[in-house]
Parts: sequence; C-alpha cells; structure tokens
Amino acid sequence: MIWQKNFTLENLNQLCSNSAVSHLGIEISAFGEDWIEATMPVDHRTTQPFGLLHGGISVALAETIGSLAGYLAIEENKISVGLDINAHHLRSVKQGIVTAKATPISLNRNIHVWQIDIRDEQDKLCCVSRLTLSILNL
Repeated sequence: MIWQKNFTLENLNQLCSNSAVSHLGIEISAFGEDWIEATMPVDHRTTQPFGLLHGGISVALAETIGSLAGYLAIEENKISVGLDINAHHLRSVKQGIVTAKATPISLNRNIHVWQIDIRDEQDKLCCVSRLTLSILNL
C-alpha cells in the first residue's frame, strides 16, 4: 500500500467540506492499495452555458483527487504542492455522475506524478489528466 496516512472516506470528505470541493459536489468515494476515486455530479454547478461538463471543472476534479492522493502518500512532516496539470477532454458529458480515479505514475522523494482518468456513468473515458506535485518539508 502506498498510503502513508491513516484515513477513512468519511474523514476525507469532512476535510473537504466548506470548500470549493464540496461546493462542486465532489465526494471522495473509494480507494484501494494504490488508487483513490472521487465522484462529481454533472449539474448546474459543473456545466458550461451549453449544458456540457465544463473543461475547467474537470480539471478542478482531477486536481482535487490527485492532490489528495499526493497528500495521503507522503510522510507527516511533508506537504505536496501542485507544479503542473494538463488535461485532454475526450468526450462530452451532459448529465449524471463522473468518476475520477487517481493512480501514481511516479512517487519519488521530491516529485510525484499522478494520472487521473475521468469516466462517465457508462465507464467511457471523458478526460485524462496528469498532475505533477512537488514534495516539500514543512
């Protein structure tokens, strides 16, 4: 298992309450030995004026789950900060729930790289994102 911190889904969602994360309806929904997932509704909070999932909101979802994954995978006396994120929007989504799954590409001492795949309710890939984090001492 890559996780360095003890956590539950309940305490992760509590950590994200009263923030942009909860405002967008993002919920941490599942995790495994080397992955973590979050869901987000496609609704009035997350669509652009034409009724499609907003690309920037997809990036916010990817950064949310990727940054959280980085935080959970480092020691207590360290913090992770974002260096770079990119996203490729592959399929539009008009309604329902999207799920973002973060998996590590590289977990080095000073740099993490996370792959975040966002899928719709039919398990179709909608967006792929890559997040690079810098690991710093407190």
